Amino acid sequence: MTTLKSDQPYEKIIPHPSNRFMALTSNCSDMPTLFIDTHAPLDILMDAANYRIRAVIQVLENMCMRGSVECDSVILSDFAQLCAIPLRDGCDVLDVIGKRLRTHP
Repeated sequence: MTTLKSDQPYEKIIPHPSNRFMALTSNCSDMPTLFIDTHAPLDILMDAANYRIRAVIQVLENMCMRGSVECDSVILSDFAQLCAIPLRDGCDVLDVIGKRLRTHP
């Protein structure tokens, strides 16, 4: 039987402007696991941001098409978080695009 080995101690990544990978704001702890490749082609970054933002827009538009939607505060809070995470991710990617465009006239 194989025994499991414990993981090596985690070294917290310290953000630096020259780092290729930027942690997403929506990481749920101080040990980020989701990153943006800041050197990816601009069109790929734009597609990633566009996909996330439009997904949230689609959900919100579908909610608007319905009559009344009744729910309690816990469901409303969960729904808000469901929308906020991909919106924040999309905005993080747009920030990377903006920084890249400002450095290249």
